[in-house]
Amino acid sequence: MIYDEPKFMPGGDRYVLIEFGSEMNLELNFIAQGLASAITASKLKGVVETAPCFASLLVHYEPNTIRYSDIVKELHAMVGQLGSPENIELDSRLFYIETMYLDPWTKACIEDYSAKITPKEYDPAFVARINGLADEHQLVRVHSGTEYWVASLGFWPGLPFLMPLDPRAMITCPKYNPPRTWTPQGTVGMGGSASAIYPVATPGGYQLFGRTPVPIWDYERRFKAAFGDSIVLFRPGDRLKFVTIGREQYADVEARVKDASYIHNVVGYQRFSVKNYKAWIASLDRTERF
Repeated sequence: MIYDEPKFMPGGDRYVLIEFGSEMNLELNFIAQGLASAITASKLKGVVETAPCFASLLVHYEPNTIRYSDIVKELHAMVGQLGSPENIELDSRLFYIETMYLDPWTKACIEDYSAKITPKEYDPAFVARINGLADEHQLVRVHSGTEYWVASLGFWPGLPFLMPLDPRAMITCPKYNPPRTWTPQGTVGMGGSASAIYPVATPGGYQLFGRTPVPIWDYERRFKAAFGDSIVLFRPGDRLKFVTIGREQYADVEARVKDASYIHNVVGYQRFSVKNYKAWIASLDRTERF
């Protein structure tokens, strides 16, 4: 639920954590990102940066410039000025991410985990089964059938936590228990109702069902056209669409990434209207499934 009043809490000596509600949903994230955008536009004294999460916003400030009590007062006033979530409009880029679902690399990772840690059902089959889908092929259609909202970045620098914008594509699953010791770079998976892309090879706990060759982490600065001044591709408020590809297309993209000739498929900044999004949601037949 959305709190009647947001909760303000200190996070150490130079952070303010603002919680807007007690669940993970798009409306709460729109509020968090709307406030982050308003803070940036206002150039509020002493603010270093903001970090939106699903239902909260972390504000990094300089305590030698502004006191905790004063910044909380300023932030509280800004929350009031946001008004209804429906009035929020956010800058949003749209990325098309080529992805091979049911790929051999994540399958090998799952099999390695089952052999060395604990036996488990093949992830795509497991996720399909617990969500009432016919099989892993319907899982692919459902998961790739929507745009995703970048709610937050975390766990590893540049890893996007993604929420489906089409409610008909909402699926859920538990994380691994215990987690894996390794995950292939570019893995696409999910835990709870959030999807993610692993920027590099890391441990992890999400269920796995795809892999993308598209770079989303560029510490060598080889893809400045898409990354700009950052080493991470996505920003909160971006959207992305998974585009299904086969093994041959995967190899082609991988080769172009290797020689730095790959060009990210992105639509530049658009205005994302929460009001228009809600109107579109209301027009859907939610009994339909891909």
